[in-house]
Amino acid sequence: MYPLVRMVKEVWVARGGDPLPLTATHVSHHRCWPWDLDIWFELNNGRALTLYDLGRIPLAMRTGLVGALRRNRWGLTMAGASVRYRRRIRAFQRIEMRSRAVTWDARFIYLEQSMWTTAGDCAGHVLYRSAVTGRDGIVPPATVLAAMGQETAPPPVPDWIAAWIAAEDARPWPPMQDDAALARGGAA
Repeated sequence: MYPLVRMVKEVWVARGGDPLPLTATHVSHHRCWPWDLDIWFELNNGRALTLYDLGRIPLAMRTGLVGALRRNRWGLTMAGASVRYRRRIRAFQRIEMRSRAVTWDARFIYLEQSMWTTAGDCAGHVLYRSAVTGRDGIVPPATVLAAMGQETAPPPVPDWIAAWIAAEDARPWPPMQDDAALARGGAA
């Protein structure tokens, strides 16, 4: 089940927060509850991705993106993710989440988020490729920024993000076509 009550709390807190510049970091604090656990009694990997929403939506609010989305009847979607899990998060453990937009290109906004333990260890990190969508498909970030009153050039793309973008561009779509041919009895 989606953590609606937790999201309402984060939205409420973000409403009282100061506005953030486009690439500033939104910091939030969360707790791993028993219903967030997998069978090994640690934060479930899928649930971790859901919990990252609790940082992204308030970030979008504080930067003014949510206002532009509402005014223009646009949506926000995730178009890709690269995730690293490095430390276990156990039941009742408190975490700090950091969320920020890193850069953007002609189609996508690149966001990074991380979860930190109270001991100061990074437990996980995710890079997202996000898109604003409208009736005609993806809305270019330049158009979105203009609607936010933020007509600015994107920050330089860090090498590690550029390498991920290149890897995503080289990745076949649709995937597993050879596997589908083999399953039908054809040659790969």
